[in-house]
Amino acid sequence: MSPQGVLVLGAGGMLGQALVGEAQRRSLPVAGVTRQQVDLVDTGSVETALDEIGPEVVVNGAAFTQVDQCEEEEERATEINGYAVGRAAAACAARGVRFLQVSTDYVFDGSATEPYRESHPTAPLQAYGRGKLVGEESTRTAGGAVVRTSWLFGPGGPNFVQTMLKLAGDRTVLDVVDDQVGCPTYTPFLAQGLLDLAWSDLWELPSSERVVHYSNPEPVSWNGFARAIFDEAKLTMEVRPVPTSAFPRPAERPRYSVLSTERTEALIGGALPPWRQGLRSYLAEGTP
Repeated sequence: MSPQGVLVLGAGGMLGQALVGEAQRRSLPVAGVTRQQVDLVDTGSVETALDEIGPEVVVNGAAFTQVDQCEEEEERATEINGYAVGRAAAACAARGVRFLQVSTDYVFDGSATEPYRESHPTAPLQAYGRGKLVGEESTRTAGGAVVRTSWLFGPGGPNFVQTMLKLAGDRTVLDVVDDQVGCPTYTPFLAQGLLDLAWSDLWELPSSERVVHYSNPEPVSWNGFARAIFDEAKLTMEVRPVPTSAFPRPAERPRYSVLSTERTEALIGGALPPWRQGLRSYLAEGTP
């Protein structure tokens, strides 16, 4: 199947912007819509966009991502991240459009000691993860596909790298959690992977198995990631390791959320680029 057109939901967000940019770089017809233009929860507006734009692929980058706020508004979070996603996937299926849902490492409980494979039992610890899991299940039921990812950073939105660099402006010492381990993911790299997967053999799998993982190697703690940021930015900063308990939050975070990406690498035919390469690209753009 030759690429014809992409509709990006949530195009105002960090990942959505990267997806539109990558599609343009590939000379793919692309329509990026923000929540103000097409609200995921309003299925009628999604259906209208599908009928007017006529894409071959829809990538959903729209989500309620304020993890702690999801604890306070779980019903709303589950509607946005779960049920609305399922309705959008069903609308795509009815029109013969491929639907790719972006999900999260938070569907796992973080108790593993080796990278999570797609088949590992899910057990989210918080409202955000529970809602995203509903979105996964309803997407696959409708015949769509799911791509789980983790620790996003990149241009066009608030992220950990930006936060660390801002804090470096008025501090010489930072306490950063050292007992949560995962893989940072650079949004332009993820956008490349999503579009590669959109026209891969992923769609030859049974709908119940259409889930893959995308994150950039290698695993690192938040503390180690912070150290790498200051190293690459050539900034002097003492980064002290502290436990998660030093920063109590409403939503529990998984302590280990490294995702196995072997299935994705097989589908797109190559190894995934390391996050440190993405970090260098991000810093080279003059990120504040």
